[in-house]
Amino acid sequence: DFNLILDSYERGEKFYLYTGRGPSSESLHLGHLIPFLFTKYLQEAFNVPLVIQITDDEKCIFKNLNPEDSKRFGRENVKDIIACGFDVTKTFIFSNFDYVSRCSKFYENIVVTGKCVTRNKIDGTFGFTGEDPVAKYSFPAVQAVPSFSSSFPHLFEEDIPCLIPCAIDQDPYFRMTRDVAPRLGYRKPALIESSFFPALRASGKNGKMSASDANSAIYMNDSAKDIKKKINGAVSGGRDNMDDHKKYGANLEEDIPFKYLSFFLEDDAELEHIRKEYGEGRMLTGAVKMRLTRVLTEIVENHRRARAAVTEQMVDAFMAARPLPSMFE
Repeated sequence: DFNLILDSYERGEKFYLYTGRGPSSESLHLGHLIPFLFTKYLQEAFNVPLVIQITDDEKCIFKNLNPEDSKRFGRENVKDIIACGFDVTKTFIFSNFDYVSRCSKFYENIVVTGKCVTRNKIDGTFGFTGEDPVAKYSFPAVQAVPSFSSSFPHLFEEDIPCLIPCAIDQDPYFRMTRDVAPRLGYRKPALIESSFFPALRASGKNGKMSASDANSAIYMNDSAKDIKKKINGAVSGGRDNMDDHKKYGANLEEDIPFKYLSFFLEDDAELEHIRKEYGEGRMLTGAVKMRLTRVLTEIVENHRRARAAVTEQMVDAFMAARPLPSMFE
């Protein structure tokens, strides 16, 4: 329904953005950063408000973290999110543990959403079994309701549509939400889904960056030495020997460093030059990894400086449930 969002925007109608983060570690990695940078682009392009759900409850349920660690990871992740450059006058970041207990309408929407979904539906959609704790069954409704504007009475006085930029693994949650929304008298949320950002040691299209495997990802708190070491260990599309490499060129579909450059190298002409030279065997894997190391080191260092400027007071400001009077201006 993204086309419906665009049509309504062209008519001068309002909408808002909703995305989220499940805090399973103290730092984001590049795979987490990209969706937030894209969300920031959407917010600036459309000049609309944004709500960001920190699912500290989910990680407590699904990753067996204790509530204290989950809340602490969440707050640290918020600092990384703020460092992306979001506008505090248009952005509300909330922790589920905190906001659910303070907003009766949010909880009311969780209850009425949960009433619309059977256990069989949840089992079939998410693969739960009788061995899973009952808390898992309640969480899909918690993730669903930020897509209903009435869940934020301090922000919205009317029912306005929602656009959700998210990773493709979140699709089951929002398919369920889209099924339920009309039964509750709400609009269906629209989605923009991204594919997984590949793990450094993945091959082809298999594998995504994981916060549970430190070597699969570049973290935003990695040192330059860490970044270089991880990139040097990444899966390459280069051939086994020099003769074959010059004859056949690199397999760009398998080459993780080149995939990363296609995300992060801003100079399109340089990227095309690397594509041609490396793909035809005139550039070696080492040169590609060296270029990627420089690119990512700069990105991580810039982010680290921005994050260092984020204070606890700034976190409190973004997470305060308050009106945003200039959110559409």
